[in-house]
Amino acid sequence: MENKHLKAIVKLFSAFRYKHDLYSVFSDWCECAAIAFSQAADLTRYEKREARYLEIARKYDNLEMTTFSEILGEVTLAMEERPQDVLGSVFHALELHNAARGQFFTPYSICSMMARMTLGTEDQLRSLIERRGFICAQEPAAGSGAMVIALAEAIRDVGINYRECLHVTAIDIDRRAVHMSYIQLTLMHIPTVILEGDSLQMKFHEEWYTLAHVMGKWQGRFAKEYEDGKIDIPDAKASIVFPIDTNVSVQPDDSQPSYTARKGGQLQLF
Repeated sequence: MENKHLKAIVKLFSAFRYKHDLYSVFSDWCECAAIAFSQAADLTRYEKREARYLEIARKYDNLEMTTFSEILGEVTLAMEERPQDVLGSVFHALELHNAARGQFFTPYSICSMMARMTLGTEDQLRSLIERRGFICAQEPAAGSGAMVIALAEAIRDVGINYRECLHVTAIDIDRRAVHMSYIQLTLMHIPTVILEGDSLQMKFHEEWYTLAHVMGKWQGRFAKEYEDGKIDIPDAKASIVFPIDTNVSVQPDDSQPSYTARKGGQLQLF
């Protein structure tokens, strides 16, 4: 691990070993950091997530919570230095994958190769964007968000602003992975809706909106497509969040999970 910020993050986390279970600390930090970002983007869930944040914080003293802030600072600096899967690297460096039922995150170099192969040539990419002004991608097993980060980097490298023309739906069944990807995609300012749930059964029960999704007014952009007849999403007139796949319907009642699947529903890229 050559990156100085990654080394600093590992050192800060390692300081918790003598008093806490490190796997739990990493999970708690991810959830607290995710909530901190979410509180600026999703006011509808503010009180519930604030209560959860305080519940976690009570497990740690003031110095330890200060360390939480220092870790977030180092993660931010590492992401600013260059696009990369910081948290996935830290997860492995701390050897937490051994305690996580054999959970391994795809190396970022592999993600980068896959993203560039999927996008094709610059002309092909620009042609895709010209069709509707943007492209949508779905990541059914988000992990720490490395594939989405690599996709955004590949788009940027051909001179296209991914923050204006890319919207992502990322899904993972593991709560910690949802928080990891949410943190990193928020820092990358990638317009994303991240769902905690099962992408095989198409059942979801938690939604996380990045700041880029909210600030980019993506809900309004999708709503306009619906009004113009470019997309047809059943039961979506009251609330359109990210109608990417016509097999995915959105329930306007916030008391129920927003994302369900019709018969034959599946995920797709672009």
